[in-house]
Amino acid sequence: MDYTKLSKEVSYALRHAPWEYELELDDEGWVDISQLLASLREAPEWRELDVHDLQTMIERSEKRRHEISGERIRALYGHSIPQQIVKTPAKPPEILYHGTARRFVPSIKEAGLLPRNRQYVHLSADIETALQVGKRRDGEPVLLKVRAFEAWGNGVRFYIGNEKVWLADAIPPGYIGF
Repeated sequence: MDYTKLSKEVSYALRHAPWEYELELDDEGWVDISQLLASLREAPEWRELDVHDLQTMIERSEKRRHEISGERIRALYGHSIPQQIVKTPAKPPEILYHGTARRFVPSIKEAGLLPRNRQYVHLSADIETALQVGKRRDGEPVLLKVRAFEAWGNGVRFYIGNEKVWLADAIPPGYIGF
């Protein structure tokens, strides 16, 4: 079983195109595991897929993109679907990080960090993760330092994605160190 490939398929289904898999997510992004499995099993390579494969996929993932609770599964972050996934606001750490391509810095200085085609701005709890994310679009990304606790104190909402990823509605430029 290629668990990396499975993770990408499940991410696509739960984060970006649930309608292509005939999935209906609830307000928090949950879907019945049986519904997801039935849909994925329509493809020949996933015919033998079962809940244990999904659990193994989650356990082996460094990025912890999904979670299972009871008979349900969801993506923790990264949604681009029109339906807003409800998150519970949380107090962030003092500093969070965001790795980005150099070409985006001028617009970030002007408008701050915006979710663009996602539902939330993604921030990292550590520098290494932020740089890894930034390298997807630029071999030498810029590391932004976000004064998250200060922003939170002034009304910016933050949400926990997982132990390494934090989410925010938007980050005004005044809280970003370049």
